[in-house]
Amino acid sequence: MQDTAYQTLEVVRDGALATVWLNRPDVRNAFNETTIAEITKVFRALDGDPQVRAVVLAARGPAFCAGADLNWMKKMAGYSREENLADAAGLAAMLRAIHDCAKPVVARVQGDCYAGGMGLAAAADIVVAAEGAHFCLSEVKLGLIPATISPYVIRAMGAQAARRYFLTAERFSAIEAARLGLVHQAVAADALDSTVQALVSALTAASPNAVAEAKRLVHDMTDQPLTDALVDDTVARIADIRASDQGKEGVKSFLEKRKPSWLI
Repeated sequence: MQDTAYQTLEVVRDGALATVWLNRPDVRNAFNETTIAEITKVFRALDGDPQVRAVVLAARGPAFCAGADLNWMKKMAGYSREENLADAAGLAAMLRAIHDCAKPVVARVQGDCYAGGMGLAAAADIVVAAEGAHFCLSEVKLGLIPATISPYVIRAMGAQAARRYFLTAERFSAIEAARLGLVHQAVAADALDSTVQALVSALTAASPNAVAEAKRLVHDMTDQPLTDALVDDTVARIADIRASDQGKEGVKSFLEKRKPSWLI
């Protein structure tokens, strides 16, 4: 089922899977204010939709996302600082909506993934790229910096790699992106869809509540010091999930050698 409420996106529902297609192939899926607002809106909606258990972020045409739309950039050139603050806040909200979505998000990347496009990929939970894809943090060539996307990109590729690619704006391959950790799998172009589908099948086979809590666990534990409070937090989380309805059902179904209720 296709949601026709969006101008720059194509949103397709297939059972528990929602696929969000960037749909501006004529401009290599570069984003403008409308795209940013629509991505924010759809991910917030999917976050609260109990029927959706996994989201794929994909793109129509030969490129995943070339970053900022040229016409949008022309408009930004005349912005005041206050207007720039408001505009950047919209971009930050879009990335946060992807990152904070309780549903697991898989980015399906082909072709160019540049600048803000790298932010989209890095904000996802799992990134699968075609081997022919290329990545670039091109901002310094324009006298800019990748500020808004930096929390996500640095977490994904590490500070050491970010030092190089933030400063040089070099283009690098999907194979290199996988080596750095930005991409989880780089596969042949004809294997891209089947690889994504296998991941979606794994995600939707697990407890929806446990997947959401596991995603939150990674976010909350990353780069935290190992304190007594942190250990106590992990103890509370496992106790709570064991006592949850899906936790009880999962263990019971395993012991009884049957499918859990979320697969029936």
